[in-house]
Amino acid sequence: MFQGIGEMCQYNSECQSNCCVTNSLNPQKFCTPQTVFLQCVPWRKPNGYLCEEKTECHSNCCIRTSNNPDKFCSAKSIFLQCVSWRKPEGEVCQTHSECWSLCCLPLSENSLPHCTKRTGLLALCLPV
Repeated sequence: MFQGIGEMCQYNSECQSNCCVTNSLNPQKFCTPQTVFLQCVPWRKPNGYLCEEKTECHSNCCIRTSNNPDKFCSAKSIFLQCVSWRKPEGEVCQTHSECWSLCCLPLSENSLPHCTKRTGLLALCLPV
C-alpha cells in the first residue's frame, strides 16, 4: 500500500508519487507530488535563514550578509549573482576581494593593509 500526498515517509518508493522529501525545516519527510518535469524537489530555506551551502537555499545563494561569519540564504542581484558582504572603507584586510571597493592597500609602509577607495580617472587600486 502506497502513502498518499502529505503522508510521512522515508523513501520515494513508499509514495504513490514516488517522491519523498522534506517540506519544511522539520527533518521529517513527506510524500509530495512530482514537478511538471517529473522531479522530486525538496523544500529549501527562504531568504534570511542560516545556511552552510547554497543548495540549502531556495535562491541557491548562501552568503555572508555582515561582518558576522555566519552565512544566510539571500536573494540574487539583478544580474542573478550572489553578492557577498564586503568590508567598508577603513577596515583592515588581507585581499582585495574582502573590500567593497575591491582595493586593499597599506596606508603607509609600516601599516597593515586597509580597504581603501579606488583613485584616479580610471578608478584604479593604486597606493596614494
